[in-house]
Amino acid sequence: MSAATVLTEAEIHDQPPIAVPRRRRRFTVKSTLGQVVLYALLVALAIIYIYPFLVQVATSFKSEQEAAISPISLIPQTFTTAAYERLFLNSDFPLWFANSAIVTICVTLGRVFFVSLAGYALARLNFRGRGVVFALVVGVMAVPGVVLLIPKFLVLNQLGLYDSYAGMILPLLVDAAGVFIMKNFFESIPPSVEEQARIDGAGSFRIFWSIVLPMAMPALVTIIILSFQGSWNELSHFIVSTQSPQLTTLTKGVASLASGQLSQGTQYPLKLAAAAIMTIPVAVLFFIFQRRIMNTSEGAVKG
Repeated sequence: MSAATVLTEAEIHDQPPIAVPRRRRRFTVKSTLGQVVLYALLVALAIIYIYPFLVQVATSFKSEQEAAISPISLIPQTFTTAAYERLFLNSDFPLWFANSAIVTICVTLGRVFFVSLAGYALARLNFRGRGVVFALVVGVMAVPGVVLLIPKFLVLNQLGLYDSYAGMILPLLVDAAGVFIMKNFFESIPPSVEEQARIDGAGSFRIFWSIVLPMAMPALVTIIILSFQGSWNELSHFIVSTQSPQLTTLTKGVASLASGQLSQGTQYPLKLAAAAIMTIPVAVLFFIFQRRIMNTSEGAVKG
């Protein structure tokens, strides 16, 4: 009796598992109609969002007369590149672009290094007053930037940095939001990753640079995009830190175009051509790195 029972159990265990049929999703008229309405709404929102940019690009290839008569049409009746030729050949636009590129690259590289270093110190190093320092960082995030414009001008003028590349770059090297992001990301990395390197005699900076920082690549990519976009589109800081036309950036230059410089008239093609060129570097950077923003850190502890 027991042998038969054991044999029966063995036969049962030898049998392959019974495949449970997958339930097919039923599409009803109500669910299908809901999907159609949802996608139609998303398409409408996408068109509303993208349409101004399409108008900007299309108008930059129009003539002055056509841009004034039909400013929101997407197809130029007379295709012309006169606005772009005027920007690059008869204005200081190349100088503005070069100044913005220099400042943006320096600020992005410096900010990535300093905010990651500060974030790691607040996340891993135990020192007196760490909580107070972090509270001050969070407090700075709540202060409107316009409040700091006059103090920033006074400090730069007192230090002799006014109207120089140093005055344009140094105040932008550290960002409170970047420190906050990096600190939170470093805290999500298990401390056990650093234990083996610490046992081997590696110092805090070596552990940060060689082990922890490569694992923080998703946060670093986010900081790179935010820093590049923020410094490329910065205007208020450059207004209070520079005066010389030789240090004019794209934002100040395009703002001067909007105020009516480079002769009279609406100058819609000229202004929108400059604005369209301004968007290209940020758009290219975002599309290059967008897939890495949401990636998680790679594990480094072997079982």
